[in-house]
This record gives sequence, structure tokens and C-alpha cells, in this order.
Amino acid sequence: MTQLIPFEVLVWAFVALSFVSANLPWLTERIGLMVLPASGTKGAWTRIAEWAVLYALLGLIGKGLEYQATGSIHPQGWEFYVITGSMFAVFALPGYIWRYDLRPHLRNRTLRTR
Repeated sequence: MTQLIPFEVLVWAFVALSFVSANLPWLTERIGLMVLPASGTKGAWTRIAEWAVLYALLGLIGKGLEYQATGSIHPQGWEFYVITGSMFAVFALPGYIWRYDLRPHLRNRTLRTR
């Protein structure tokens, strides 16, 4: 008989997937992990749009997991989407800092001094 994966493991795997997905737009130059832009670099608005698409995609995956776990999808108000969007933005902070703060300093090989 096969043993099912515990629900807690699936929840933490979803949180880890959310963290990785929130950082992807800032860690790669490819749009959607597939297409290299003609200029060679993605613009800031492209990164934000890609981040929003990943948020929506993970929301759909989350709804699918909820349906599998409970057999129904509970209705959510606007507050739920504001909170999850804010969490997704916080998850994206390491990638944003890497792209716009740390990476330029590492390229120049200069360190900030106080």
C-alpha cells in the first residue's frame, strides 16, 4: 500500500515554490525562463509583469491544491489577495536586492563604506 505525502509537507513545498517563483524575475534575464530579449536584458516593467503572472499562476496552483485537499474552493475577499500579494512581494525581496543593489556592486568590485 502506498503512503500519501503528509499535508504539512505539501504546504511547506508550496511555500518554498512560492519563494523561488517570486525571485525568478530578478534572477534571470530570460522572459518566462525561455525567451531571451532582443536587447539582452529585461526591463523593470517586464520583471514586474512577469512577477505578477507568477503570482497569478501560483494562486491557481494554490486553488487547485485547496480543491484537492477539501473538495471545494472557499470564496475569498479582497483582503486575502492583498495579504498574499504582500507576502509574495516580501518573498521577492532577496531577488530584488540581488538585482538592483548587490549585483552592481559586485560587478564594480567596490564595497560601500560608511
